[in-house]
Amino acid sequence: MFKKILIANRGEIACRVIKTAQKMGIKTVAIYSDADRRALHVQMADEAIHIGPAPANQSYIVIENVLRAVKESGADAVHPGYGFLSENKLFAQALADIGVAFIGPPVNAIESMGDKITSKKIAQEAGVSTVPGYMGVIADADEAVKISNQVGYPVMLKASAGGGGKGMRIAWNDQEAREGFQSSKNEAANSFGDDRIFIEKFVTQPRHIEIQVLADSHGNAIYLNERECSIQRRNQKVIEEAPSPFLDEATRKAMGEQSVALAQAVGYASAGTVEFIVDGASKFYFLEMNTRLQVEHPVTELITGVDLVEQMIRVAFGEVLQIKQDDVQRNGWAIESRLYAEDPYRNFLPAIGRLTRYRPPEETVSDIVVVRNDTGVYEGGEISMYYDPMIAKLCTWAPTRETAIEAMRVALDSFEVEGIGHNLPFLSAVMDHPRFASGNITTAFIEEEYPDGFDGVSLSEDALRRIAAATCAMYRVSEIRRARVSGRMDNHERKVGTEWVVALQDQAFPVSISADPKGANISFEDGETLRVVSDWVPGDRLARLQISGVDLVLKVDKITSGFRIRSRGADIKVRVRTPRQAELAHLMPEKVAPDTSRLLLCPMPGLIVNVNVAVGDTVHEGQALCTVEAMKMENILRAEKASTVAKINAQAGDSLAVDDVIMEFE
Repeated sequence: MFKKILIANRGEIACRVIKTAQKMGIKTVAIYSDADRRALHVQMADEAIHIGPAPANQSYIVIENVLRAVKESGADAVHPGYGFLSENKLFAQALADIGVAFIGPPVNAIESMGDKITSKKIAQEAGVSTVPGYMGVIADADEAVKISNQVGYPVMLKASAGGGGKGMRIAWNDQEAREGFQSSKNEAANSFGDDRIFIEKFVTQPRHIEIQVLADSHGNAIYLNERECSIQRRNQKVIEEAPSPFLDEATRKAMGEQSVALAQAVGYASAGTVEFIVDGASKFYFLEMNTRLQVEHPVTELITGVDLVEQMIRVAFGEVLQIKQDDVQRNGWAIESRLYAEDPYRNFLPAIGRLTRYRPPEETVSDIVVVRNDTGVYEGGEISMYYDPMIAKLCTWAPTRETAIEAMRVALDSFEVEGIGHNLPFLSAVMDHPRFASGNITTAFIEEEYPDGFDGVSLSEDALRRIAAATCAMYRVSEIRRARVSGRMDNHERKVGTEWVVALQDQAFPVSISADPKGANISFEDGETLRVVSDWVPGDRLARLQISGVDLVLKVDKITSGFRIRSRGADIKVRVRTPRQAELAHLMPEKVAPDTSRLLLCPMPGLIVNVNVAVGDTVHEGQALCTVEAMKMENILRAEKASTVAKINAQAGDSLAVDDVIMEFE
């Protein structure tokens, strides 16, 4: 077996590979840029080597720099993770030239399948159903528009060497095709060093379902069932699950067998993924083959019991695959939620900064539930603007889909992240969404269910009553503590009132509380009484309670006369007041938000790529005003209404912070 593996990557996937290597008794080498000097993967590895400045195109994707680290460390194998150089044939060949094993497929498989244009042609020749489109290289935006009209709108513009949602745009008309071509080309060049773009028909209302394959260098190949990856935004997967709630056994078998046949046709050896679009009639169309480990591989591991990283290492060492197709199990259900440093309240725009608090739920393994958190960060660490904004991949497993979803709800409620914008509220909202719970999902789920963006969650009255009861009991404990600290009361509990008004989410609940050593009873005006049991004490940031037998997990922050509570995607300020205080609170004027309708504010920390207008220009609704680049993604900012540009405060090359004023309008 290999003695030492260098992981040519960073973040959570580098940490993930290190864990399996350590389990196998193999030493590991991390590489790091200036920005990652104190990163978690650097701390976990047996040794670490610096490879360059923060930008990936000056460090992680510079083949010469990585090869230098390989030689310096004496590693006899390299695992590329995903992204970066994982599907770069030149890198794989360079390793072969110096006698170092590439823990991935052969160079010819990377070349044929890693290039989406070539892979489409091979798939067509192999009889695999493919999406209609133009597989040639597109010269410029004019040709992109012409081809888009020939294929028929809507179309998808995709980077040939791409992945992870980078270099992809959907166009519904000529203008979007023209703009999307240039943005996709720029993103592809920045992320992959290859700016080739192709165009294919965009299948409306599709499901994104992929098949995990595993093959060795001795001609053996199997498929390890499927993953449903339809919950996406900007073509980037957000929530995945295995198996799919949609596939029947016949379709699953057909997709799996086609995937294996395609892998064998190109002499594939390693773990790989064949991606399909599946329509409502269960017709499936080949999209691409990812010749690497997928981000969402943990859900496959959880339902099959197969460690894919271990299998990749063993295959790369030349071992024969010990798993046969009949050995592959499908046990229970697994769900993965990708925790991103993205602000869902700002249309999921990237966020950067320091993680002032990072407390994942406890990882557990049992026959009833599994909680797994693959991460590459830690409390006090920083989320950099230079790389993908992923913080962690939170996974749950349970015997059924319903119980796996409930386990995920609890795990998300228990996940504490502070200091940066993140998508935990949105992930919680999806878990509670009736359409997701039913399994009736497509890649248009987010667009259809949140057409105006995500603006938080409004909880049901039953949920609000449980939170009202919980916070009333918690506030009583806080008041008793405050009385004891002050030293002004002898019988602290007797001096704390029993009549309160709990105000939250535009509702007010007059309640009375009766406490005993084991809990508290909260009575509402309509006669309902809820029993609250908890060991929460003031200062705890996480409260685990039972409300009349129903488990409830709350993230808690103290505010004046109450708490800031976060639960199930909702972010609520709860005020607990005496009846007289509640009466007076109604007389307080509401704070009016400042008017920013005449300003274009920078929605994220980023770099101004270009400004499309000048002072004095009249702009119309939807017109592109400027482009901001952040975390390898280009974001076009558009006019919200017709107006005239009065002032421009930024120019191409400027680095801006959130809410910096880019331009002003008359």
